[in-house]
Amino acid sequence: MISKRNPEPDPRTAGIRARRLAELSDPASTAEVPGPGRWLIAEYQPTALFSLKLSLATSSVGKTLVVPTPYSIKMAFVDAGFRAGLSDADCRDLLRSLVGVEIRIAPPRAACITHTFLKVRQEPKTPDPLRPYIDSIAYRELAHHQGNWRWAFDLAGGDETLATRLVNIAAHVNYVGKRGSFVQFLGISRSTELGPEFTQPIQNQESWQPPSRMHILPLDDFGPKADMETLSSFTSKRPIRDKHRRFVRTIIPIGLVNTGPGFSEYRAE
Repeated sequence: MISKRNPEPDPRTAGIRARRLAELSDPASTAEVPGPGRWLIAEYQPTALFSLKLSLATSSVGKTLVVPTPYSIKMAFVDAGFRAGLSDADCRDLLRSLVGVEIRIAPPRAACITHTFLKVRQEPKTPDPLRPYIDSIAYRELAHHQGNWRWAFDLAGGDETLATRLVNIAAHVNYVGKRGSFVQFLGISRSTELGPEFTQPIQNQESWQPPSRMHILPLDDFGPKADMETLSSFTSKRPIRDKHRRFVRTIIPIGLVNTGPGFSEYRAE
């Protein structure tokens, strides 16, 4: 099998990134957050049950992830940008500037997922004006987290404008994933490195050390051509895989330790 060669890096992009890394290694503050550190870490406390379906889940079988994905976190910040008073143009620019930013997630120490069947109302396969909705059942999973989430943004992937926007918007983020998965902002800080309690993308060209308790899933993220016109909930355009939305196989440092007929329990090391 012939493998595709990775494209040669753009020297201009590499130079900009190197300068940005040098700036972030300085103890001076960035966006008024004390340094040094390339990772901007926002901490949130889950205040409601969390749910975010796997990308392969159907509408009637809603198996949930244990953590939010980079895609859902970025969209939560774009949504909060509107509520924070940014203009439409600024929010479009925010979305584009997040394309090159890596996000890693540190889950709480423990999570319990409920396995629940619910009665739902849904449209029938054959439309009937006299019965627009019919009774049905659906499988849903909801996650209760014990502890806080930490979301780390790699500031080396963006400029000072993006860093300032992330800091200003962070307190306006009040849910992630499905609506109703509420969170409370606790604070923001910077770090030079991330420990094994954060997610790790699996990349063949780099070494990685999996924790003893973990599971691996593809988490979605912005693709290189992601834009507001395609990803907006109010557009008829459909995103194209690996162009507007991509999936990265990721080590999630929390593993299954107990299961029963109505629950699954996950714990970190």
